[in-house]
Amino acid sequence: MSAKPAKNGGGPKAFVNARLLDPASGLDAEGAVWVSNGRIEDFGAHLAGQPVPEGYETIDCGGLCLSPGFVDMRVHLREPGEEHKETIATGSRAAAAGGITSLVCLPNTEPPVDDIAVVEFIARRAREIKLVKIFTYAAATKNLDGQDLTEMGLLAEAGVQAFTDGTNAISDAAVMNRALTYASSFGKMIIQHPEEPSLARGGHMNRGELATRLGLRGLSPIAEVILIERDLRLVEATGGRYHVAHVSTAAAIEEVRQAKARGLPVTCDTAPPYFSLNENAVGDYRTFAKLSPPLRTEEDRKAVVAGLQDGTIDTIASDHAPQDQDSKRLPFAQAAFGAVGLETLLPLVLSLYHNGNLPLLDALAKITCKPAELLGLTAGRLESGAPADLAIFDPELPWRVEDHIFHSKSKNTPFDGQPVQGRIVQTVVDGRIVFQLET
Repeated sequence: MSAKPAKNGGGPKAFVNARLLDPASGLDAEGAVWVSNGRIEDFGAHLAGQPVPEGYETIDCGGLCLSPGFVDMRVHLREPGEEHKETIATGSRAAAAGGITSLVCLPNTEPPVDDIAVVEFIARRAREIKLVKIFTYAAATKNLDGQDLTEMGLLAEAGVQAFTDGTNAISDAAVMNRALTYASSFGKMIIQHPEEPSLARGGHMNRGELATRLGLRGLSPIAEVILIERDLRLVEATGGRYHVAHVSTAAAIEEVRQAKARGLPVTCDTAPPYFSLNENAVGDYRTFAKLSPPLRTEEDRKAVVAGLQDGTIDTIASDHAPQDQDSKRLPFAQAAFGAVGLETLLPLVLSLYHNGNLPLLDALAKITCKPAELLGLTAGRLESGAPADLAIFDPELPWRVEDHIFHSKSKNTPFDGQPVQGRIVQTVVDGRIVFQLET
């Protein structure tokens, strides 16, 4: 089985014989979707067996699942500045192969996304490539240095989705206080990388018995929860919207759970490695399992699953962080953090369903309507008149993760060689088929 991007026009189409899945409305039924002018014209069980309108191309889904295209709220595209690791073009192809029709890129580029010129550059490149829809965050502080705030008003007008320093924590309390205040005045949230720098500095993996046995400097799990605890106090004081990225510890999840119970405007996401793997994946110094935050204990992994089950964790993001071989083929202490994740997002999310942790619609909600609602995007749901951004997939199809089949320029996955279940067969953006799995 091979896969490649598909070339297809945006003419009228009828996707028939499909299992329609729409987490936003709870729809799970056999039916069809009619698409014209790049939008959903009609959909539902009532179209099952109905004659297709004249002039429409009929696409038989063969009983496969058809859902809204996935929304990935945390992606490193590396362009501008590190095109040897990923480009907007290669990242777009990888996203399409993963069923992701909308993504938001992080501002950790060179130069960073801290002024309008870089925002416009990313938007222009996305329009030129014309595969998936690419949105961007802006840096909360100039040059991502955690000191002076960016021109949030101008950047908000330019269309950025939120403010974050990406993989840099906003560690200065006064700066975070101002950021929450100013961002909220423009209707935007602050996204925090929850890692108190002085406690995390110099760490390479989760602190504990395994790190000691491997002779690696540990990164304290307290670094995550202590920064969140501080920030929640600032949220109480300012009323600003606050989002915690890639939560990975039981203590941090409990803090967010309690904050939500108190009615604070707090949300969070996690990434597949934190509910699929634990620190043992580091094994014999596997640098592809060197992530930020690091893989945690089995107890923490179970807490992440529990947080997904009870809704404390709102969304799942790929946390796609491509690194080239020169950055990863190094001794563990010198290797870069990060893993690719666009093309493995679906099967890893489906593992929550296959393992009995979440119902299918609840699992899909974490990558469709939930992130779209959080970011205010017109995406993530089947709705008449909405953009025809669709993912058609086989939830049972077994395959093995092999880096040579990735469309991403980088291949650094901690899941290399792992058997998974569930694969994208076709991805549709604005009625155009942008990816087709070939058999």
